[in-house]
Amino acid sequence: MKPSTNRMLTRIKAVYMYIKQKGTVTTQDLVDEFGITPRTIQRDLNVLAYNDLVQSPSRGQWTTTEKKVKLTS
Repeated sequence: MKPSTNRMLTRIKAVYMYIKQKGTVTTQDLVDEFGITPRTIQRDLNVLAYNDLVQSPSRGQWTTTEKKVKLTS
C-alpha cells in the first residue's frame, strides 16, 4: 500500500473514532481538531458516509451510525 493511502486510511479512522467519542460534531470541529482543510475533511466524511459509518442528521453535523465496525491497528 502506498504511504499516502496508508496516511489517508489512518486519518479516516481517527476521524471516525473522534466522532464516535464526541457523539455529534460539526465539520468545523473536525477541521479544527485535525488541522486539515475543510475539503479534505469532507472527502473523509464522504468515504465514511458511503460505507454507512457516519451520517449527517442536519447540514454540517455528523454522528456515527449503529453499524458494527471491527477496528484494527
